[in-house]
Amino acid sequence: MMSYVIGGMILLSIAAAAVSGRMDLVSNAAMTGCGEAVQLAISLTGTLCLWSGVMKVAQQSGLTDMLSRAFLPITGRLFPGLDRKGKAMGAITMNMAANLLGLGNAATPLGLAAMREMEQDAGYPKEATADMITFVVMNTSSLQLIPTTNAFLRLSAGSAHPMEILPACWLTSAVSVTVGVSLARLLRGRGKGRPRHGGLH
Repeated sequence: MMSYVIGGMILLSIAAAAVSGRMDLVSNAAMTGCGEAVQLAISLTGTLCLWSGVMKVAQQSGLTDMLSRAFLPITGRLFPGLDRKGKAMGAITMNMAANLLGLGNAATPLGLAAMREMEQDAGYPKEATADMITFVVMNTSSLQLIPTTNAFLRLSAGSAHPMEILPACWLTSAVSVTVGVSLARLLRGRGKGRPRHGGLH
């Protein structure tokens, strides 16, 4: 599905550039975009390696288990189909902790690990389970107590008060998480107790 969306965006961009006489901008964007994609891939590779190692250390030191017990009243209700002491729940807990601190780069590899564990527990289904969909919704909306990444970007751009966005971040992230999780629970509830699958592949 996404291939059609991206392909349509590319064709629309080329058509708009041809009509407006700005094909040179499209060519420049294509050339610079390739280099930026490689840089992004390399930077993400380093991030994935770092936080995958942190996840392993957290598991072996018992930190994951401690966080899992602390988050269990929430995660147990949000993900009823998962083993409360399983690896998937531990990865989800670490992902939630990273998102609360606004560490998006740390949350990404932890989120991938959580999805991998949930997929393995579900027997590698062809479509996403209800727990997977709920997790994707939560990870995308992500409640943030300290918007570390956003504050750093504001500081880099010359902001004198990078943390003044705290109230706005709390409000918007709380609303987005509430709406997203509520819709995920509502759609899950239509399954009449049966595990539901969504269209995420």
